[in-house]
Amino acid sequence: MKIKARHILVSQEYEANDLLQSLAQGKSFEELAKAFSQCPSKEDGGDLGEFGRGAMVPSFDEAAFALAVGEVSKPVRTQFGYHLIQRYA
Repeated sequence: MKIKARHILVSQEYEANDLLQSLAQGKSFEELAKAFSQCPSKEDGGDLGEFGRGAMVPSFDEAAFALAVGEVSKPVRTQFGYHLIQRYA
């Protein structure tokens, strides 16, 4: 099974929580990714494309595959920082 997801990567948990607040207020995930993500994928609105289980680090993988389509995760910590993950397919 493969899914499609996008993410926003920041260095601090409070930044991820602030971005969650912005999403709750109706801001676009893609626009927030372009403005705030520290990952090169920000140029594509955080789009990571399609991937299968095991392609990402374990905590990211577990969170991404647990999401329903359209759902956004709470902050997920990895060795890279804090991610907000949105599954879109």
